[in-house]
Amino acid sequence: MSIWRYANPAEFMRITQPVMVPLWVLSGALIAFGLGWALFFTPPDYQQGSTVKIMFIHVPAAMLAINTYALMAVASVVGLVRRHHVSFLVAKAAAPIGAAFTAVAIITGAVWGQPMWGTWWVWDARLTAVLIMFFFYLGYMALWAAIEEPDKAADLSAVLCLVGVIFAFLSRYAVRFWNTLHQDSSLSVEAGQRIDDAFRTPLYISMIAFYVLFIAILLLRARTEIRQRRAHSIRLQGVVA
Repeated sequence: MSIWRYANPAEFMRITQPVMVPLWVLSGALIAFGLGWALFFTPPDYQQGSTVKIMFIHVPAAMLAINTYALMAVASVVGLVRRHHVSFLVAKAAAPIGAAFTAVAIITGAVWGQPMWGTWWVWDARLTAVLIMFFFYLGYMALWAAIEEPDKAADLSAVLCLVGVIFAFLSRYAVRFWNTLHQDSSLSVEAGQRIDDAFRTPLYISMIAFYVLFIAILLLRARTEIRQRRAHSIRLQGVVA
């Protein structure tokens, strides 16, 4: 069975319909459980005090900010190469979600950084890359909105998305290339433990909760985009007729 069958709008709508309600219920339960555990049952950090609990929102939001852009880039490439409209619409649907997570990451990072660094913002390599990536999110959405012809909007927006990939990459790996003020990832598959188990487990749950929420919102928005494209096609047919 070919994976490309899911690029058919009708098939995409059929496959995603049954999972919508379970995804919303699961995301709500995980967020309540994960953030409830994180905020009320984790101890203060010996250096950061209760400020460390911002991590349970900041880290998942920052991960999704980068990974959403990566998803958009992959979907854009598939759309450009295979000419599957669903791929373009998934990228379009993901953009506002990624922009929102990026804004959350920037704001929570500022709140977390102020007592630790003594300032709300520094032109650190990672922070600057995240900010530029946020502007690419905004530019991508603005370009889609500015062009009335859907296929042309999809192509040009996809190209713009791919240009911004470098900043999504730097948002993740800048700390490896330069000596930045921002710390490296709190979680890693490499040897050694960077975070105590008292924080690790609820952080994992919060991350899963945010990802499930992302999938639920993405599918909802993608389904809406498909319906809007159908409505646009029907209107055009009516005008031609």
